[in-house]
Amino acid sequence: MAQVRRHLEARGVEAAVAAEAVDELEFQGYLDDARFAKRYAEDRRALDDWGPERIERRLLEAGVERDLVTRALAARGAEDELAAAVALLRRRFPTPPATDRERGRALGLLVRRGFDLELAHDAVRARSREQAA
Repeated sequence: MAQVRRHLEARGVEAAVAAEAVDELEFQGYLDDARFAKRYAEDRRALDDWGPERIERRLLEAGVERDLVTRALAARGAEDELAAAVALLRRRFPTPPATDRERGRALGLLVRRGFDLELAHDAVRARSREQAA
């Protein structure tokens, strides 16, 4: 809703009129930050392989309230996040990272995508163990 309000104000619409328009759109069900946050999180995970930290940062920048962001991110558990991180590593590193340099590159990829550092370490270790199996 904050994005729509900012967009209207940037186009010269008075703040009170913009707020009234946003309220009416929300009342009619056209604007719903909770639905937006949930859908945005699902799409960024599935389409862009983003981790929860990056998704959270972007939603907060868009003006979504923190509690709605938290609920949208809670829809996926830690095990799912780990599986997603390992799947990303499988796609980007067809051969499990064997050297410290390769593991560092894999870790950097996951952190840049928004995965928690500890989870990224776990994913790199899990992917490295696949080589031994």
